[in-house]
Parts: sequence; C-alpha cells; structure tokens
Amino acid sequence: MPDTLRTETEAGVRSIVLARPEAYNTITPRLRDELARAIDDADADPDVRVILLRADGPAFCAGYGLDWSTEMQAEESTSDRVWDSAMDMRVMSTFVDTYMKLWYATKPTIAAVHGWCIAGGTDMVLCADMVIAGEGASFGYPPSRVWGAPTTAMWVYRLGFERAKRYLLTGDEIPAREAADVGLILECVPDDDLLDRATALARRMARVPVNQLQMLKLLCNQTAENMGLSSSRTLGTLFDGIARHTQEGRDFVTRATEAGFRQAVRERDDPFGDYGSRRRTDG
Repeated sequence: MPDTLRTETEAGVRSIVLARPEAYNTITPRLRDELARAIDDADADPDVRVILLRADGPAFCAGYGLDWSTEMQAEESTSDRVWDSAMDMRVMSTFVDTYMKLWYATKPTIAAVHGWCIAGGTDMVLCADMVIAGEGASFGYPPSRVWGAPTTAMWVYRLGFERAKRYLLTGDEIPAREAADVGLILECVPDDDLLDRATALARRMARVPVNQLQMLKLLCNQTAENMGLSSSRTLGTLFDGIARHTQEGRDFVTRATEAGFRQAVRERDDPFGDYGSRRRTDG
C-alpha cells in the first residue's frame, strides 16, 4: 500500500491525495514512484474521467526533501569521481517524468493547492492542466536564487517570457491571488471553498464523454509541444543539475551540512524577506 499518498474515486473523479502532512508533502523518491503509479492507474481506469490532485496537512508541497537531497550531494565529495552530469540528468528525469504524467495523462488533471507550493512543488503542480488555489496559498521558485532551476519549464508556457523572467530571476514568493492575476494558475478562491470548488469543476468535466476530454486536452497541449516544450524541459533538467554544482551551489550544500538545511535556506531567503524569512511586523 502507498504510504505517501492515498486515492479516492467518486462521480468519475479520481482524487490523488499527497499524504505526508508532517513533512509538508516534500518530494522523496518514494513519493515520486507512488505518484507515478497513481497517475498511470487513474489514466487507465475506464471509470475515471478526471484526475484531481490535492494534499493533506498545512502545505500542498514544500519542494524536495532537502535533507535527503543535500545529503546525497554532500556524499559526492567523498567519491573518487567528479560529478557525472549524465547520471544526474538520468536521476532528475525520473522525477520530471513523473510530474509530466499530469500533462501527458490523456484525461484532464486539476490541482487544488493550499499552503506552500514552492520549488519542486511547482515543477509538479504546473504540469496539471488547471490549478485552483486557496487564498492562503503561495507559489514560487526560491532555488532560482541558488541551487536549482525549474526542471519542467512550465513557467514560461503559463506566464509568457517577461513575467516568467520577472519571477524566476528573483525567486520571489507569489501569493495565490497574484498568481491567479498573472495567469500562473486558473483561479484563487477562499480557503474554505477550495475543495468544493475544485471537486465541482472536476465533476462538471466528468459529465463530458471521456473521448471528448481526451481530444480537447491533446488539442490544447499540442500548442505548447509545437513551441518546444520538450526541448525546454530537457534544458531545465540539465541546468538544474548544473546549478546544484556551481561554486555557489556547492557552498549552499556545505552550509546545509554544517548548519542544517533549514538554516541554509533561511540565509538564502533572508535578504529577500519572503517565504520562511518573511519579515513580520508588530500589531
């Protein structure tokens, strides 16, 4: 049985629920594998017409589990071989291929987001066909400041060139309302209405014959494919590995090893005053 997620099916909608609330649903190899199987199973099930991705706990997904990923990179320093970019690409592609299952699934995929959805969490969720967020949700790609690049490259296809650059070249936090206003996500709703709104939209779509849903999704997605989505994704995945092995990226891992990854992240974001380093005011 999966231990990182659970699934539910009702009225033609398969809900895939990330279920590591105590860890803010951070991404691990186990979650990657279980999510891949869950999406494949939903796409193959004739009783399912729409896939709804949501999460338990205070956050949708706070990115990769930095404890295991920084430790994995730190271990490279004890190896008698230099960093292998081809091996890194193969490993990261196993994660990216899972996220892209939301995009390439023949059936529509909707994500209902609350709380944090940042870093690798955005690599995942922006592959869904539609994203609905509660007003308390926040998006962003803080690793663009150091130690990462967005692997799936969906930012450009959702936002266009200038807005994608504006957020990626700063790594700034994006509140859900702003994310909806600029087109990163479909809409922002009151937190208490999130599940009802996302479920209602999924069930409304599920009234349409599945072959119609499949044809129309493919028609829309093909535009992004014609714009070079596959090559952008390849470059994003490659650059992510390179960013983790620049001098600054290596220094970040060293600091995370010495002081803990939470402190390293805090020091990265403190100058910007957002995410966990958001400045608080009295009153």
